[in-house]
Amino acid sequence: MTIDIDAKAKALVDAILAEPATDHDIDVVQRQLGRYPRGMVAVGARCVCGRPLAVITRPVLPGGIPFPTTCYLTGPEAVKAASHVEAAGIMQQYNDMLGADEELQAAYRQAHELYLAFRHELATRLDDSEEHIEGTSAGGMPVRVKCLHALLAQSLVMGPGANPIGDMVLERIKDEFDPALCRCSLED
Repeated sequence: MTIDIDAKAKALVDAILAEPATDHDIDVVQRQLGRYPRGMVAVGARCVCGRPLAVITRPVLPGGIPFPTTCYLTGPEAVKAASHVEAAGIMQQYNDMLGADEELQAAYRQAHELYLAFRHELATRLDDSEEHIEGTSAGGMPVRVKCLHALLAQSLVMGPGANPIGDMVLERIKDEFDPALCRCSLED
């Protein structure tokens, strides 16, 4: 399925920037990560209970550091579940599928293009430069599967169908993590 990537990216950024990160969001994410979330703009996906699952990060961090991972997975349960899939060697299966399936390749390339368009729209609105990360998305896109956390974050932020591998990960981990079922261990 082909989508109007620029229109989708614009709509996603409109929604994201309409609800910027609050001090409470930043505090929760800092506890989730164990460090201050530099460059955090907004929460891109939340658990059904309201806690952040994935955040949106500026293309350029404070100090001028380029940061291509715009959709960043923070929810401990989601991170743990994605780590279990990576540890089980499933990334190789996804890479094999990607190498053999032209439809999957096209959908994954579209996910890459959407990621780039989303980041470009965000960078434009925030007056950030992308020159050092231009053409680089996340998770190994568009040619390989490198980081399931990044791909899952894109699926959570941009919705079903945005990233086929992220969607497969979400389906695989549903017994351990599901954004529609709170399993949060972090206290507010």
